[in-house]
Amino acid sequence: MSSTPAIQASDLKTILHSKRANLYYLEHCRVLVNGGRVEYVTDAGKQSLYWNIPIANTTTVLLGTGTSITQAAMRELAKAGVLVGFCGGGGTPLFAATEFEVEIAWLSPQSEYRPTEFLRHWVRFWFDDALRLRAAQLFQAARLARIQQQWSRLAAQRDSRFQPDLAALAACLAQSAPAMAAAPDNMCLLTEEARLTKQLYRLAGDATSYGEFTRSKRGESADAANQFLDHGNYLAYGLGATATWVLGLPHGLAVLHGKTRRGGLVFDVADLVKDASILPQAFISATRGDSEQEFRQACIEALTRSEALDFMIDTVKATALQVGQLARTQGPA
Repeated sequence: MSSTPAIQASDLKTILHSKRANLYYLEHCRVLVNGGRVEYVTDAGKQSLYWNIPIANTTTVLLGTGTSITQAAMRELAKAGVLVGFCGGGGTPLFAATEFEVEIAWLSPQSEYRPTEFLRHWVRFWFDDALRLRAAQLFQAARLARIQQQWSRLAAQRDSRFQPDLAALAACLAQSAPAMAAAPDNMCLLTEEARLTKQLYRLAGDATSYGEFTRSKRGESADAANQFLDHGNYLAYGLGATATWVLGLPHGLAVLHGKTRRGGLVFDVADLVKDASILPQAFISATRGDSEQEFRQACIEALTRSEALDFMIDTVKATALQVGQLARTQGPA
């Protein structure tokens, strides 16, 4: 009888990252390799329960409180192109494995053969303030369109618990779109983004009859909606980190948020879907009294169902090509 052939690293990457279905947040468990499979182990009394992680169909693994991971498991996750992040309980805050400060940073799978096509386009414009602003404006335009699409889809679902005033939403987005497109600098764009986000919180609160809502700073969250927003946003950050890794873009090449921080581009890309998918689910789950696990699962299903990672990757690619071509046309300053 012939022996079973070894699985090659290339075989684990046959599923495109944009088509992968799984995003894991784990806590109080051990991640290890067992029988050639990556599994996480939980304790149930005197028994240990083993759960398989289908790494070839996974984008991101977040390791929360009370977790450990073996070197062998990290090797297999890296071979499959899975990003790993360490975080606190409930998915926040996220800690870099090699940093002591709270920061968006990931253990990216190492490869000398990441694509450079989009990086070349990106760096062609990134050092030009005006072109970098143009990229940020394109991101915001895609974000607004995504909010309109996803909120309308949620409202149209049978027995939906999310019934926003679509006319008021359209008016808010119609007011923000030209203001963002005409923003003279990043600060003005960030100000308009913050103004719109406050309106979205109000509309989401009204859509779920949640009541009065004020966004709290991280770590000061008292109500369920704030806690769920903190938690859910880090799922979006996981997808943002995956999208930039797939395209070979360093996380420090931000176009809007945290230009002086390593993880700024992850914030930018995650914002493409946060308000569209995470924000409504946070208010829905808070209103019906979901547990963190129920909320997390609902977010993952919403992100998967709406093909959020596909949208992120396509938007970043289109922005890189469009603004990179603009930089080439203009030539050196």
